[in-house]
Amino acid sequence: MSNSDHITPHVHLVNHPLVQHKLTLMRKKEASTNSFRRLLNEVSMLMAYEVTRDMAMQDVEIETPLETMSAKMIDGKKLVFVSILRAGTGILDGMLTVVPGARVGHIGLYRDPKTLQAVEYYFKMPKDMQERDVVVVDPMLATGNSAAAAVQRIKALNPKSIKFVCLLTCPEGIATMHKAHPDVPIYTAAIDRQLNEHGYILPGLGDAGDRIFGTQ
Repeated sequence: MSNSDHITPHVHLVNHPLVQHKLTLMRKKEASTNSFRRLLNEVSMLMAYEVTRDMAMQDVEIETPLETMSAKMIDGKKLVFVSILRAGTGILDGMLTVVPGARVGHIGLYRDPKTLQAVEYYFKMPKDMQERDVVVVDPMLATGNSAAAAVQRIKALNPKSIKFVCLLTCPEGIATMHKAHPDVPIYTAAIDRQLNEHGYILPGLGDAGDRIFGTQ
């Protein structure tokens, strides 16, 4: 039995009790920066377990203390975690703990406060992306504009596959992503009620970047 429920064919809700418990602690407004960061790291490790469930394996020959055997290993070097700056860093750290061999890409996007559209200011990816599976990470899938823009840029490099991982999303964000990229599955720990007029998720947990880095 998987701890990832399919809400629609492209949305996986990671509903494991440990993930949900830690998310609740993160939502509390009194959670300190230190506590928020630590919890996000732990949730990211747990979500990495679900996201990598279908990773390709290869057979390698190893020596146990008793004999030689063929055993399965993942090729972490084929996996790329792409962090949407700056808040994506919070999820990236936890995922790298689980798959330390993964490569890392960064894409810098900020949301224009007037139009709420994504504006790119940084883009750096590993080489040979066409051989790699990509996991894009950002704590919040709110309007969905930044995520859709990031995935569009990555698609131009023709990777083998793309998944999107966030901590929180809402119906509006899912709709934007699905319309732009129906082939990209979304992994999330919660689907909240709605966006407010400023593009923040309700009930949400505030600005993830500010809470990770202790900024205002």
